[in-house]
Amino acid sequence: MAGLLGKLLPREKSFFVMFNQQAENVRAGAQAMVEMLEHFEHPEVGAEKVESYEHIGDTITHGIMTRLNQTFITPFDREDIHELASKIDDVIDLVDAAASRMVTYRVTAVRPGVVDLARTIRDATEQIVAAIRVLDKKEEHILNYCIEINRLENLADRQCRDLIATLFDQERDPVQIIKWKEIIETLEFATDKCEDVANVIESVTLKNA
Repeated sequence: MAGLLGKLLPREKSFFVMFNQQAENVRAGAQAMVEMLEHFEHPEVGAEKVESYEHIGDTITHGIMTRLNQTFITPFDREDIHELASKIDDVIDLVDAAASRMVTYRVTAVRPGVVDLARTIRDATEQIVAAIRVLDKKEEHILNYCIEINRLENLADRQCRDLIATLFDQERDPVQIIKWKEIIETLEFATDKCEDVANVIESVTLKNA
């Protein structure tokens, strides 16, 4: 019966529009994080910019959830729509968390290598944007974007390990160690969430092939 209804009733296409908006917003937030770290003269200004994207993301995510509750025929499984929206939102939440911690902890200079980790996050969000753009087209190469996100997550893991190892080797102030370890791990966790997004996209693609 559900299959018959799917043929007779139009599927709600606005989800793809909102997913594109959500992905673009996450990429913009990740880019703002990179710019904050590259030009660290006024970190509070950079953190406010990142936070603004986090707020936009919350609004878009809420819109997706509201539309999900109001829509009878969805373009793919409801639980996948919910999970995809949640996982994308998690990415910008963690980017914002890292930026806000740098202000809260009164960080005055960025440690070498941290910008590279932020760029890896930005690169992963670019792959999310590319994948979301073709999510409704059922194109096989969408899985290539997921593979690249997985590669970038592995890169971020290595960057995180190297940064923390260097932190313990070079830093003697235990307070600075605690601050930076948390900031670095929060950034790396954002790439974990990018990988979660890739996993959902891959699952949706394979189920609807």
